[in-house]
Amino acid sequence: MIKALIFDFDGLILDTETPEFSVWQNIYQEHGFELPHDEWGKIVGGDGLSDFDAAKHLSLLAQGRLDSVSLRARHRLESHTMTLAQPILPGVLETIHEAKRLGLKLSIASSSPHSWVDTHAKQLGIFDHFDALSCADDVGAGRTKPNPDLFLLALNQLKVQKDEAIVFEDSPSGVKAAQSAEIFVVAVPNPVTSLLQIEGANLTLRSLANLTLSELLDKVK
Repeated sequence: MIKALIFDFDGLILDTETPEFSVWQNIYQEHGFELPHDEWGKIVGGDGLSDFDAAKHLSLLAQGRLDSVSLRARHRLESHTMTLAQPILPGVLETIHEAKRLGLKLSIASSSPHSWVDTHAKQLGIFDHFDALSCADDVGAGRTKPNPDLFLLALNQLKVQKDEAIVFEDSPSGVKAAQSAEIFVVAVPNPVTSLLQIEGANLTLRSLANLTLSELLDKVK
């Protein structure tokens, strides 16, 4: 029996990934270059598969004419402004409310730090719905997704077994982490991660609004 739901945050509850990508894309194009989507995809959702740094990469392409520190500061300001304007993604609130009605425990497991997740969750008015939060600060350095540590911690915080939970993820790194933790995982890609190759999810949805929680629980049985 499913007793808990574990949500990723960035890209799953709040689409922070599209603003981050779009702003870098605009900055690159402004200077006559293209942001390499394949390299960007490797760092989405956790430690990822590379150490790609968009600011350093663009500075190298511009042969030092652009300062990576200034580029990073501009990106931070513009992407933050766009993120604050983003609504909660479709179906998330409905899933949370139905879970509460059914008596399920709820957690957020994010590769971002508490300073980011807690602040945005409070601004969105959903922080108090969650029984636990596991963030980058709570696991060892380099042990965020695609490592399973965040999900294993969430299970421990919620006091449930791996076969009693469902994970909702949007990125390849997140799905891989849930797989490694041996938890049923539903992939819900956003506009950026939908362009990436996400393998291994037990179920893939275009939006959480496309399937009610009751319908999902019937599929997991």
